[in-house]
Amino acid sequence: MSLPQLVTLLAMLLHVAGIVAAMHAMMNTRTPQGAFAWALGLVFLPYVTLVPYLYLGRRRFEGYVTLHRAHRQRLSEASLRGEFPGVPPSCTQYAALAQMLGNSFHPGQQLRLLIDGEAAFQAMFSALAQAERCVLVQFFIFHDDNLGRRMQQALLERAAAGVQVYVLFDGIGSHALPRHYVETLAQGGVAIHPFATERRSNRFQLNFRNHRKIVVVDGWTGFVGGLNVGDEYLGLKPPLSPWRDTHLQMSGPAVMDLQRSFAVDWHWVTGELPPMLPPRPAQGSADTLITATGPADPQETCSLFFTVAINAARRRLWLTTPYFVPDQAVMSALRLAVMRGVDVRVLLPSRPDHRTVFLASTLHAHDAINAGIHVYRYQPGFVHQKVILIDDDTVSIGSMNLDNRSFRLNFEIGAMNVDRTFAKEVEHMLIDDFAHAVEVTRDEYRKAPYLRRLAMHIARLFDPIL
Repeated sequence: MSLPQLVTLLAMLLHVAGIVAAMHAMMNTRTPQGAFAWALGLVFLPYVTLVPYLYLGRRRFEGYVTLHRAHRQRLSEASLRGEFPGVPPSCTQYAALAQMLGNSFHPGQQLRLLIDGEAAFQAMFSALAQAERCVLVQFFIFHDDNLGRRMQQALLERAAAGVQVYVLFDGIGSHALPRHYVETLAQGGVAIHPFATERRSNRFQLNFRNHRKIVVVDGWTGFVGGLNVGDEYLGLKPPLSPWRDTHLQMSGPAVMDLQRSFAVDWHWVTGELPPMLPPRPAQGSADTLITATGPADPQETCSLFFTVAINAARRRLWLTTPYFVPDQAVMSALRLAVMRGVDVRVLLPSRPDHRTVFLASTLHAHDAINAGIHVYRYQPGFVHQKVILIDDDTVSIGSMNLDNRSFRLNFEIGAMNVDRTFAKEVEHMLIDDFAHAVEVTRDEYRKAPYLRRLAMHIARLFDPIL
C-alpha cells in the first residue's frame, strides 16, 4: 500500500471513529449545547477532537452513582421520619434547595471566617493538633512543598498519638504528588487513598474530579472553602501572588453532614466506612446547610444551587469566583435579579491561571455588564475565593466555581449559613475586596484587539468542558 493510500485509509478510519464517538456524545452528553459541540467537532474535525473526547467525553460511572443515590435515599427517609430538623423560618427561601440536596439546615452553628491561606491553615493545624479521636481530610490538591510537608507532619503526629487519620486526595488534581509522600503517610499509620469514580485506573478519565475541601476533627470542628494544600495557596508563588481566598471553620451539628459526605467518598474508594462521631449540643447562632453537589446526583445540583441562591436575593447579591462561565439558567437568574432591583456584583481575577477559561470569562463578563451586573477585577493578585453574600443574612462559602466543571463535572461542597452577624462580617471582607478592585466597563471587550476578541468567542465554544 502506497503512502497516499495509507493516509487516505487512516483519514477514513478517523472519520468513522469520529462518527461513532459523535453518536455516543449525542446519547450521553447532559446538555444539548455540549452534545452539539462535541458532535460537530467529532464529525468534521475528528483529527482534533477525538483524543480530547476520549479524556473528557465519558459521562457514566454507575457504581459510584448507585452508592451515592442509596445514601441520598437513606437521608431522605431519615428526614421523613423526623430525624432531621425542618427548615427554620429564617431559611424558608432555601427550602427547595434543602429538599433537592436531601439535607437540612442545622441550627446553632458557631462560625469563624478565615481570610486567606495563612489564617486558614493556622486554624486547621491548631485544630488538628488538638484531635483526640478521629481526623478526616479531603483536598483536591496536595503538593509536596513546604505547606504540604507541614500537613504531612501534622497528620503523622496525630496518627502517632493514636488518632485515626483518614485522607482522600483527587488522583488527577494531585497528579504531581510523588509516591513517597503518600507512602510516608501510609507507613506512619495514616489511611490515605486517591479518589476516582472508577476503582480501576483509567488514564482516559479526566472528568468527575473530586474538588471538595473538607477537614473534620473529632466529629465537631469542620472546615470548608476554596483552599488546597500547596505553597501557592499561601501566596508564595508569583505571578499569581498574593493569593486571595476564603475558608470557613464551623462547630456544631452540621459537621455531621461533612462527615457523611466524606464517608460516601471513602466507602466508594475503600469499601469501608470511617468513624462517624456524634454531634455535640449546638452553641452558636447560625443555621447551616451543607451543600454537597456532584455529577452523581439525579439533577444538576450545583447549577440549581446557584440558581436558587440568586433567586432568593431581594436587595443584594455579591459573589466572588475565579472562573465566570455561567450556564443559561444561572445567567438568566442573574439578569432577573437585576430586573428586581438587586445590587448584583461579581468579583473576578485580573490575572489568568487558565488562559482559555479567562478568555471565556471575559466574554461572559461583557454580557453580564450589558445586563446591568457590576463586574470587578481584583488587582493585588489572584482571587480564588468562592463566596456568595445574599441580602443581609446569608453567606455561602465552599469549593464551587461558577463554571460548567463545577455545575456538572466536579464533586463540590460548601456551607450555606443564615446568620446576620456572620453576614455582616463577610460584608466587611467583601467591601475591602471591592476597594482593591476596579470596575470593568464595556471597553474591556470593545477596545480589545480583534484577534483577542475572536479568541474570546472561540474559547466560549468550549464552555461545556471549562
